[in-house]
Amino acid sequence: MERRWMSRFGSTWTRRGGGALLTAMAILTAWTEPLVGQVQAQPVVEGQVIDLTLERMVEYAMSNSYRIREVYLDIQRTRHFLRAQQAGLKSRVYANILAPELGSVSEPRWNSVLQRNEIIHENSRRWEAQLSIRQPVVLFGFPTNGYLSLNNRMYRYLQLGQEDERDLRFYNRYFIQYEQPLFQPNELKNNLEGAELDLESSQLDFENDVVELVDDLSGDYFNLFEDAYQGTIYDAYVENLVAAATAADQLAQTDSTRALDADQIRVELANAREQVQQARSQFRLAAARVKQELRFPEGDSIVLNPVIEFQPVEIDSDQALAYANTLTPRLRDLEISYRENEIRLEETRARNAFRVDLEMSYGREVQDERFQNLWTEPTNSYTVEVSAYIPIWDWGERSERVAASRIGLDQTALRMEETRTQIQSDIENEIRTIAEYESRTLAMEENLDLARSLSASNLQRYAQGSIPVIDLLQNFRREVDTANNLLDAYLGWRESLLRIQEMTFYDFERGVPILDRFEIELPEGVALRSTQ
Repeated sequence: MERRWMSRFGSTWTRRGGGALLTAMAILTAWTEPLVGQVQAQPVVEGQVIDLTLERMVEYAMSNSYRIREVYLDIQRTRHFLRAQQAGLKSRVYANILAPELGSVSEPRWNSVLQRNEIIHENSRRWEAQLSIRQPVVLFGFPTNGYLSLNNRMYRYLQLGQEDERDLRFYNRYFIQYEQPLFQPNELKNNLEGAELDLESSQLDFENDVVELVDDLSGDYFNLFEDAYQGTIYDAYVENLVAAATAADQLAQTDSTRALDADQIRVELANAREQVQQARSQFRLAAARVKQELRFPEGDSIVLNPVIEFQPVEIDSDQALAYANTLTPRLRDLEISYRENEIRLEETRARNAFRVDLEMSYGREVQDERFQNLWTEPTNSYTVEVSAYIPIWDWGERSERVAASRIGLDQTALRMEETRTQIQSDIENEIRTIAEYESRTLAMEENLDLARSLSASNLQRYAQGSIPVIDLLQNFRREVDTANNLLDAYLGWRESLLRIQEMTFYDFERGVPILDRFEIELPEGVALRSTQ
């Protein structure tokens, strides 16, 4: 019998036998001893013997995963964008140079004395340079969207006339200038916040991809675990049948009516050995796939000891809900989307809306025919400019755009509310499922102990001739069925425990966030939110 399971992230796994999804993470570090018996990667070649753990699988996968490397680069890219926006809040020094501007052109110009247009021919040579130090105005750490600058403008202007007439002028002005947009979105603040949100979004993608990677690796690991554990089940079955065959041979010597018992047992024994070989083959193939996916050296061999270690875990629903709201990216992604929609709504409101631009400057200037006189006897100079845009009628274009943006904001808020409700419901249901599987696993552990005790007792009774061979074989089969039921219940419990870990990004068995458990390192300067 085969079952196909789909993980939360879309990975599909196949497992044989009854039971639940072979995905869990909390027990993986416990199974690090070499496999006892015959269920291991066969044949064992010379090389390193890998005691398979999830930590080792994650370590190899993190260094080889193209997706993880891509997200690393995305984090670095968005971090550089953020640094660029932060640098934009500091002073900028630049120079504008016009070297030269040559013109020889005729243009019509109005002569107010003659009250008519004249064709004026201009033949000029102009060299100009302006040096500026421009600083965004930041008050108490808040960008005001205004700019304050220190400037020095100089130019040399030569007007050539007829018969070698020359009009040469030098000009020098040093001044302070202030520019302030009013009734407009704060571009400095919004761009900086947008860069911060982009960096956080890349970080959330990284954390989500790590958990997805762990989820996929868990499926591969538990495929191996199931094959190994089923091998131990059938090894025990073979051991019981071998003991029964010995007892049947001895019993047939004293009771001729038991002559066929040995044949029945040997048929059952051959089938049991075939099942052991199937488990070995399945383990070998699964181990080869894992080695290939994780790029383990070809000469290494994978082994594990499939021991069921079960300890009930108490999970507080309020605590789990708090972890789901703070550690996982689901709500934070929606919050980022909501804030980005708010910024877009602010920009939409400002589009074709009333706005004012204020610009003021004050300085000293000199104009002279000689360059040496540019720093003597300067005169005051100033400018004040206020420009406004006043919308009068646009046939409702702006209001419709604003309404559409508001609906997008409402949609995001609705998704946030739905997500919170769904997270709470999923966590409560999963906690109940975990409790049910814990009860089933405890019951199956007791049943397996009882089945093994009955098998030993009935084997002794059969050797004494007290029960028929069919009863003994049925008892052995019940022991195998009970062991498989224990495996199913145990893996179902692990599946549920993994699901709630995926919902919360928290390992409740170890009491640490999943990302902290694996000591995942982000690029320098970026910290995991789970460590906060």
